[in-house]
Amino acid sequence: MWPLSRKNSPKQFEVLKDNKSTLQMAVERIAQFGLEHVFVSTNERYADIVARQIPALPADHIFTEPAKRDLAAAMGLTLMRLKKQGVSGTVAVLWADHFMEKPANFVSALKEAEALIEQDRERIVFLGEKARFANHNLGWICMGKPISDTVYSFAEWRYRPELEVCKKMFESHEWVWNPGYFVFDIDFVLQLYKKHQTEMYDALENMTEDETMLRDQYPQIEAISFDKAILEKISPQDAVVLKVDLGWSDPGTLYALKEALTLNQKDNFTKGESVLFNTTDSFVYNEEEQKIVSVVGLEGVIVVNTKDSLLVCHKDAVPDITTLLDQLREDGKEQYL
Repeated sequence: MWPLSRKNSPKQFEVLKDNKSTLQMAVERIAQFGLEHVFVSTNERYADIVARQIPALPADHIFTEPAKRDLAAAMGLTLMRLKKQGVSGTVAVLWADHFMEKPANFVSALKEAEALIEQDRERIVFLGEKARFANHNLGWICMGKPISDTVYSFAEWRYRPELEVCKKMFESHEWVWNPGYFVFDIDFVLQLYKKHQTEMYDALENMTEDETMLRDQYPQIEAISFDKAILEKISPQDAVVLKVDLGWSDPGTLYALKEALTLNQKDNFTKGESVLFNTTDSFVYNEEEQKIVSVVGLEGVIVVNTKDSLLVCHKDAVPDITTLLDQLREDGKEQYL
């Protein structure tokens, strides 16, 4: 997402649609549950941004980490902090950088997932988005035997399968997209940490009680995903899949963001001062008020103009932006990242 997303301002804080950031959209979707039940976990450098964008959120509902150590550590720390504040029962893990066209369906799905956990507190409910096409840039969940009209046993998952494999998965109607949303009982998952990640569990438990220890030792804790640390170690019988239709999308690249913000492939998305002529399927984002960005006679281009960077890229070359960023680091130009 560079240069739109930076170290000091990740994409979830950018105002992209309806004058809201995806963080604000995420909180708005679940606001009817009450902000007293909403908590945000983030890196400490972003705490002030969260507070500004969600001013009604209580200050002690913003949990910060002193370093980036992947999701297993972040989630374990958050769950222990929730327990310390007296939270018990069902917890939903959600994300702040997604789009969703059917928020009412999302609310209904969360309520259904909560009911499923109340029936059996020793399992995890995965929300599986009805696949709209063979997207090989996402994770997928395989549904097993149907339990009800919307609930299935859990069979397996795959992350970013090859396109040809992905097409077969899509055509089988046995697989759904994995948006990474899951619901569980807080004590059940903490017990999974204690069983499968004992060293991390003990370290986080101590850090939760001692902020000085947290700051000193958290940066050294193992960086491992929640999937590898916990989910891959549970039995398929310990999970179910709730099939949903949320109109969900994860704009992980600039072109994916363009697709999420337009109705048709040929449509352009523009923000800021710009003029496009004889141009289709393009993303033009301009942050400078006293400059106009003009694009003529092009198709499938990405143009992002910020105060200190200008990116011009064809949509097919978007994956090469990662290599570009590596080059900037090697050249000692970290200030632009």
